[in-house]
Amino acid sequence: MASFYCLTSAILILYLPPEFLSLGFIMITLSKVSKSFGSKVLFDDVTITFNAGNRYGLTGPNGAGKTTLLKIIMGLEEATSGNVTLPDRVGILRQNIEAYKQERVLDVIVMGNHRLWNALKERDALYEVEMSDDVGMRLGELEGIIAEEDGYSAESNAEVLLSGMGIPHEYFEKKMHEIPTDMQFRVLLAQSLFGEPEALLLDEPTNHLDLESIGWLENFLHNYKGTLVVISHDRHFLNSITTHIADIDYDTIIIYPGNYDEMIVAKSSVRERAELDSKSKEKKISQLREFVAKFGAGTRASQVQSRLREINRLQPQELKKSNIQRPYIRFIPTEKAPGKILLKVEHITKGYGDLEVIKHFSIEISRGDKIGVIGNNGRGKTTLLKMLAMVLAPNKGAIELGHQVMISYFPQNHPEIIDKSSKLTSFDWLKERRPGIYDQEIRGVMGKMLFGGDDAFKPIATLSGGETARLIIAGMMLSDHNLIILDEPNNHLDIEAVSALAWGLEEYKGSVIVASHDRDLISTVATKIIAFEADGIHIFDGKLDEYLATKKI
Repeated sequence: MASFYCLTSAILILYLPPEFLSLGFIMITLSKVSKSFGSKVLFDDVTITFNAGNRYGLTGPNGAGKTTLLKIIMGLEEATSGNVTLPDRVGILRQNIEAYKQERVLDVIVMGNHRLWNALKERDALYEVEMSDDVGMRLGELEGIIAEEDGYSAESNAEVLLSGMGIPHEYFEKKMHEIPTDMQFRVLLAQSLFGEPEALLLDEPTNHLDLESIGWLENFLHNYKGTLVVISHDRHFLNSITTHIADIDYDTIIIYPGNYDEMIVAKSSVRERAELDSKSKEKKISQLREFVAKFGAGTRASQVQSRLREINRLQPQELKKSNIQRPYIRFIPTEKAPGKILLKVEHITKGYGDLEVIKHFSIEISRGDKIGVIGNNGRGKTTLLKMLAMVLAPNKGAIELGHQVMISYFPQNHPEIIDKSSKLTSFDWLKERRPGIYDQEIRGVMGKMLFGGDDAFKPIATLSGGETARLIIAGMMLSDHNLIILDEPNNHLDIEAVSALAWGLEEYKGSVIVASHDRDLISTVATKIIAFEADGIHIFDGKLDEYLATKKI
């Protein structure tokens, strides 16, 4: 155990080059920070520094305390003990779109620089009052602040950020409530980036972005010189942008150099060495005990006492349990083989009122197809998947289901198949999905999906978003199917669960249609792409990277 803590302690130490100190770089520092809820400890007595120029991914499974820690750093939640030191100018990704619904989009961006925004508001208010010497003096001071904060270029800088986020120019002058919800979240992301913040705190910044906007954000963050701390379930995004990982585990926060995949290798290596060290000590203790048992009553008392002292010294402490948990996801298709064509889609059109989201779309989905569906929110991906899953009918055209095709569907909106008002337990809900199944088979699948022990009998009303997603996947693993359709299945899953899902879908011997903004998931699974673009729906026979390369050309 000692070796394990030595190794993790070595990882925890951050060496700051002297030139950073001399240049006065501003960092984020946590000093003796602890947070617990009742008897559950998230992290205890944590002292770490997030250094300027580094980009940190904050990781840990659902429930580990990532968002809680970020809120503590932001000052939105109190720690049980300890304190946090921040730079003066911090960009924070806010989620409270309701607070901005009456504000002009460009103004929301400028609000990201509080000093500038307050100066602009006060200046405009003073121009409405009668001029005096005091008012004139104050206006001069405010104009100085505005100049210092590059306020005369504020709107043009805001427009650059909005364009990078993929927000159409015609939205810039609109009120927030007049633009689509996903665009409002993009505006708040652009707000956090505005005004050259010395630190950036971002919680799931890619949630409402398409792949093109994610690429723009990756490039922006690569060029960012301040301190970045980001939470994301997008493995590709974390691997692309991070220089370090701050992992919440073992009741503390451990800093690993490198990206997410490199952290997993390092963390597993440390754990393996600790376990080998523990086993080696146990073997040595067993040999010493044999000696004590053999000669304890004889004439070799001094040697026996020496062996007893050695046993006490070697006594291994119990290794703390790591919170890295990856579900085991395996989909087995039904024995009933489908025909060559699973779905024949002919000139379908679907609209809501005057808005037609899909127009005259046709495709044939063949046995063995693995299709990734990509595109901006609001362009019709969910509508198409619902029609393909036979839960929504087109206004025009037809969808013909092939011979012996059996569909298993994962909806983006979980309440479509899980009624949270029900008093069923998770176990009972699964049992209803496949009547006649043995209890031990249900418990086996639940164990694979990390519902161990009493967790199997949690009421579905109390499940978190991640637990609900894993329960739906468990139900799919128990059901009969040869075509799986999933709509944004990664939305509530942590990184390890998304990776397990990608592996399960890649290995699946049936056919898959999956809509997602998660590049790693689509890249791993899909061999064909349906892309919802501004100029219509495109079908591409090839992998995601090939499609994106073609699009650039």
